[in-house]
Amino acid sequence: MQASHTKQAQKELALFDLDHTLLDVDSDYLWGEYIVKHKLVDEAEYRTANQKFYNDYIEGTLDATEYNEFVAQFLSTLPMDRLHELREAYIKEEIEPNIRPKAMEVLCQHIEKGHQVVIISATNDFVVSAIAKRFGVEAVNVLSTPLEIKNERYTGKLTDKPNFKEGKIYHLDRWLDEQKLAGVTFGKTYAYSDSKNDIPLLEWADVAVCVSPDEALHAHALAHRWAVEDWSI
Repeated sequence: MQASHTKQAQKELALFDLDHTLLDVDSDYLWGEYIVKHKLVDEAEYRTANQKFYNDYIEGTLDATEYNEFVAQFLSTLPMDRLHELREAYIKEEIEPNIRPKAMEVLCQHIEKGHQVVIISATNDFVVSAIAKRFGVEAVNVLSTPLEIKNERYTGKLTDKPNFKEGKIYHLDRWLDEQKLAGVTFGKTYAYSDSKNDIPLLEWADVAVCVSPDEALHAHALAHRWAVEDWSI
């Protein structure tokens, strides 16, 4: 009798960037503006630094470790329960009104088809994990920049590489290894993003969809015959 083998479940995988893809705003930058507005940091100093980092991101020159440590430094100043209160108010006031209806529609279509949906963002896990729940995506399927917590407080440091540019592939590969150990592999993959910073991720996927792309990504999409869609509100 021939030996039986356990066959791995094969699924389809849909990867969604967050800022300016699922959302009409940049959640990382907007968090900085939110804490400035509520006078939790020095307005002039923090806003100037936040704007510089955002400009660097747009230009493709961002030092992602330096930026995320800048964000995490504020988080280290408050206890976790206060941070969670602030985050919940921030999401209701600033994020929920900027969820793109088309993004929600496409994401839900993938879920309805039984595809594995992952939100993969360069923004830190403190912000992304809570926003992902608004899309029905649990923490196990969220890949973001990991911030260090010790003794129930943020330390101001990262625990690993930023989930940015090629870093997204690094974190995705680790996640895929975990899925494989659980008996899940993926036969077809989709990736959705607005940014030239995500070209490595879009190249990795079987199907690349450029969502209201920036100028550089739009040109790259045309050259590579990638789909281009307008999801802006």
